[in-house]
Amino acid sequence: MTVHNVSSLRSSLVPRAAVAIASVALLTTALASACSSDNSGSPSSQNLTGRGPITYVEGKDTTDTGAVKQLIDRWNAAHPDEQVTFKEQSNDASQQYDDLVEHMRSKQPDYDVVALDVPWTAEFAAKGWIQPLKDSFAIDTTALLSPPVASATYNNTLYAAPRNTNGGLLFYRKDLVPNPPKTWNEMLSQCQIARDQNIGCYAGQFAPYEGLTVNAAEVINAYGGSFVGADGKTPTVNSPQSRAGLKVLVDAYNNGDIPKEAITFKEPESSNAFAQGKLMFLRSWPSTYGDVGGEASAVKDKFAVAPLPGENGVGASTLGGYNAAISAYSKNKATALDFLRFLISEDAQHIVASGALPSVRASMYDDPALIAKMPYLPALKDSIASAVPRPVTPFYPAVSKAIQDNAYAALNGTKSVDDAVTGMQKGIETAGS
Repeated sequence: MTVHNVSSLRSSLVPRAAVAIASVALLTTALASACSSDNSGSPSSQNLTGRGPITYVEGKDTTDTGAVKQLIDRWNAAHPDEQVTFKEQSNDASQQYDDLVEHMRSKQPDYDVVALDVPWTAEFAAKGWIQPLKDSFAIDTTALLSPPVASATYNNTLYAAPRNTNGGLLFYRKDLVPNPPKTWNEMLSQCQIARDQNIGCYAGQFAPYEGLTVNAAEVINAYGGSFVGADGKTPTVNSPQSRAGLKVLVDAYNNGDIPKEAITFKEPESSNAFAQGKLMFLRSWPSTYGDVGGEASAVKDKFAVAPLPGENGVGASTLGGYNAAISAYSKNKATALDFLRFLISEDAQHIVASGALPSVRASMYDDPALIAKMPYLPALKDSIASAVPRPVTPFYPAVSKAIQDNAYAALNGTKSVDDAVTGMQKGIETAGS
């Protein structure tokens, strides 16, 4: 910051006191201008060097180990002047989303770092609500699994640090099928074994909600289909590959390989059916492992897990998890950035993994102690390695509704596969309107 013309003032006939006053006035103006320029423009250009206490916002911590509290306690012990307060939201994803949107729309600075369900990240980035992690705010993601990093990226820019991830797994009855199927055709060809046992062959989550978006997306992605282009807006679902994938689900439902009641299944119903011995195969999340492996389960010690099947090999799991992002309205962004870097560190990710939250660091999946506690980790690593984020779009809620509504119509027979895929295309086209 430079003050000009002071020397010329001194050489004039203006009295010395007047020169001093003029100089102070010029200096004050220059300082005001400099301060104004530091805080002008978009919120993402402001408060980049701010340090001090911050608030971390996330949905209810349901881990047995209290992983989030452990993370914050570990940080706070090492940063007495930059303490983190945990703002725990409800366990309802819709309420979490509404709370975050309310704070961002009103530009409130009290939420410094926010945990975003992976499909929300693109919307918050597109609306300028979260800080781009580039230039001086870049973070090192080389030790992280690439699909979670992709889920935190919008328009080729990283906007969040993947905090934990998740992937779908195929639960199977190892007493009936010693070797897990690798493809959809192989799995469905084994359904006669289930019929001989008078149980259902395969189920996922097929009720008309977000779980159906996930299940439909996984089989469509496995057969080479997609939903939106790189811009997050252009629909791409209207393709032979998408039709082939959706047809697999619809045919399996129509011929009974997927039991009729599965059209009502969300996560609890599908897990209960498998735990009660009513299914041979189940698509679910790692959290199901504890449910079906408990003492009350009819299949305890009779099941194992594998990556989801695909068209020709390992399938395309939908990616879950949380991404941690810095609010564009935070006053202490330098502290918030250091906290993000801490969240993806080896130390923090071991706390995450020990809490049965799938880690974003590849090394955690090879840890013998963690594998002993969570035997599904090797299969989950393979699942996540080939995972596909949910459609990366700033209009995700509308896109998801177009997918689940039309997939449900195809399953219940009110639409053909062709009409359902066309309906998805049209719904995505109008999602941003």
